Amino acid sequence: MKIALASGKGGTGKTTLSVALALASADPVQLLDCDVEEPNSHLFLNTKDAEKRGVTTPIPVINQDACTHCGACARFCEFNALAALPSKTMVFEDLCHGCGGCMRICPEHAISEEGKSIGTVSIETQDHITFIQGLMNIGVAMAPPVIRAVKDHIDPNKTVIIDCPPGTSCSLITAVTGVDYAILVTEPTPFGLHDLSLAVETMRVLNIPFGVAINRSDSGDNRVVKYCESENIPVLLEIPESRNVAEAYSRGKSLIDALPEMKPALQSMMTRIEQLTQGSTK
Repeated sequence: MKIALASGKGGTGKTTLSVALALASADPVQLLDCDVEEPNSHLFLNTKDAEKRGVTTPIPVINQDACTHCGACARFCEFNALAALPSKTMVFEDLCHGCGGCMRICPEHAISEEGKSIGTVSIETQDHITFIQGLMNIGVAMAPPVIRAVKDHIDPNKTVIIDCPPGTSCSLITAVTGVDYAILVTEPTPFGLHDLSLAVETMRVLNIPFGVAINRSDSGDNRVVKYCESENIPVLLEIPESRNVAEAYSRGKSLIDALPEMKPALQSMMTRIEQLTQGSTK
């Protein structure tokens, strides 16, 4: 079972919940940190045996001697990563999505590819948790290739928990593609409700079953609960506002460390999600 922890915005507590779910699991799990621009799940773990692997993306290389500057590659590329001038064909690496289409369409076979380093994936362990984290290189513009590199390590025989990037852009879409269920983490505020509604629309477009977890549930108002009721969205978990959680967070401790009494609720939520996915209920 693959579960994604997503949110319409950052700072709602999805990393806190992702780590807590992994720690609370009674079975071996994989925890994937796909927030590759700012991964921080590792701050709450005590992992060991790090194995790092480079991530590259194919970038076109023009053989200027063979190139006739016909412009076929530039016209084909919908991301404007190539430009054919009268005497030179140029490649803008930061715009290239690495599809390889320009190489295949070139009538002169003047385009080859080389790998450009864009990030790393590290694999670490802590007890029953296999922790896999992606990290983009500084200056790299596109996160999806690094996210896909992280997801390449998914073990279909284990429960997989994916800590997704915030927002509803390409990075989130890449992270949630192929999951069985999504937990949308939010907070009971007008801002939380606004961004939750965007995340809900995204999950519905992608046809991914989902439910909601409300962090700091007793700190705001009941708009999120009413919204979920009106939209027939299950509220899977409510995490109370707690000074213990805030203090633990500041010391790099997990939700389980701060509120160990929540462990049964987290395990029950996982069981409920399994039941919901088996029933294809949303």
